[in-house]
Amino acid sequence: MLLFGAAGVVQAQTDEDLGNEFGARLSVQVDKKLAKGLHVYGDEEIRFRNDFKSLGRFHTTLGVTYKVIPGVKVGFGYALINRCDTATGSFKFPRHRLMLDATGTMRYGDWSFSLKERLQGTIRTGSFNEYQARRMVLELKSRVKVAYKGFGRVEPYLSGELRSTLNAPAINANYDGTYYLTDAYVRTGEAGWFIGSWTSWYVNRLRATVGVDWRIDRRNSLGAAVMADWTTDYVVDANSTGTRLKSYTKETGFKGWLTVGYKLAL
Repeated sequence: MLLFGAAGVVQAQTDEDLGNEFGARLSVQVDKKLAKGLHVYGDEEIRFRNDFKSLGRFHTTLGVTYKVIPGVKVGFGYALINRCDTATGSFKFPRHRLMLDATGTMRYGDWSFSLKERLQGTIRTGSFNEYQARRMVLELKSRVKVAYKGFGRVEPYLSGELRSTLNAPAINANYDGTYYLTDAYVRTGEAGWFIGSWTSWYVNRLRATVGVDWRIDRRNSLGAAVMADWTTDYVVDANSTGTRLKSYTKETGFKGWLTVGYKLAL
């Protein structure tokens, strides 16, 4: 059903293949138990992109999790995202992200099966054309994970994830091969709002992950994984009043990630 969400936003698009890109993610997390089932955590992650050649961003995350009943956990978190501008090499206009999680886990022998749902809102800062990008981007992430716990301290796992944009623009224009036409079918005039609403949605990422966690002792653990991302983004180029559509592009690409993380449990 998620895949049908893109159907309403493709009538004015052109397509562009962004190709392949590879990067790395390094992270450190500290988890503190406050009470039975209640934990707080802090996480710092650094990302390298452009085939490991440049610094991408820092993620600083604080959150809390609570086990409601055996096998069901909820959580809330905040992340400060500092992105590195590729052209200037500087950090500017950080983003703020709020996250609400719900995770269900079931055990069967040495196997563990889990489903995690995350609703997140990412708030942009700075000045920009809000007909080209939303001030807040709402997304839903759905992850299924299978882990094997029969190797003692070493736990291999496999997961798959869908990430969907929930407030994409519903474009009210048609492309005739040369021009973008508004609903009034005027080629160059100010024919009215081409964005009908911000309620369209589509799957913007498919992710597959293969990884392993190693519990060194009761407090320290290491994790490593390989992630494969197939991404889709709809990019709007418009004037500042939202009445003229210059281009509407569907960008697709592949990103491969190597991740390494350390966790300290207190």
